[in-house]
Amino acid sequence: MFDTFKNRLTITGTLETVTALRVSSGRSLEPIGCDLPVMKDALGYPLIPGSSFKGALRSRLESFLRGVFSGVSETHLRHLVANPSDESEWSITASEMRALKTRYTDDRQYTDDRQLTDHILQNTDLISKVFGSPWLSSKFQVRDLTIDNPAENWFGQYQERDGVAIDRDTETAADGKLYDFQVVPAATPFEFKAVMENAEPWELGLLMLGLHQFEREQIPLGGGRSRGLGIVRLKLDRMDWVNPSSPNELLTYLQHLVDDELNDYHLNEDQQQALKDQWMTALLTELRRRSPQPTTPVNDVS
Repeated sequence: MFDTFKNRLTITGTLETVTALRVSSGRSLEPIGCDLPVMKDALGYPLIPGSSFKGALRSRLESFLRGVFSGVSETHLRHLVANPSDESEWSITASEMRALKTRYTDDRQYTDDRQLTDHILQNTDLISKVFGSPWLSSKFQVRDLTIDNPAENWFGQYQERDGVAIDRDTETAADGKLYDFQVVPAATPFEFKAVMENAEPWELGLLMLGLHQFEREQIPLGGGRSRGLGIVRLKLDRMDWVNPSSPNELLTYLQHLVDDELNDYHLNEDQQQALKDQWMTALLTELRRRSPQPTTPVNDVS
């Protein structure tokens, strides 16, 4: 899947907190301080792990596809939308993978692993083809999100809030259940950068669908979401698209890459919209192709 370079989409932008954000680093062991501090980088600035962003994006897209394929049997569904938290619902389970490796290697009837790779790709669900699985690398990579220009946008303004469990009988704070937690305030900008490589058009459409949800504040991040925390807004600033159609075009791109002259691959707004439309059309075509065919309605007999 990555043995030959085919294309690359680079996306940069800003992820801004609309409400306070809590991405916890776990309970603090310090004798003095906040019980539940937020995650920080080496310089003490707040940090959103790329895995948190990617996981929330993946979960939302999984929910969409489960709706699209709601008429599919559970056995077939895992080959369309796997559940990464339940091994029995993976598109290829660990036991199946062990059997495949035995079949394609121990028999010594194949000279390379191409057939094994092809089998994995053919049986991997749609989401895992983009976001990866235990047997398949992810095509989509997100950097950890750090404060955008901290010299101007961050002054150590962490907020601390109280949390408490209520005793149902007395309707007061339960003994030993009072704690405090740290949040990053609203209007804090984080730098966003992601890369998608060797993607099919429908896979790029799937990514655009998910990012659009972040642009519309539809995917919260972190903990405390029932309290109203974690609403974020993504603003995409730049998209660079590399899709060489010949070895010479790839050589030209490599030279520009070394010289750090990539403006030729920067998409303007019209180009972005045209490609988004093209990729979304490819996604809808792929989903319709894989959806179960509706049964022909029986006419009512009066």
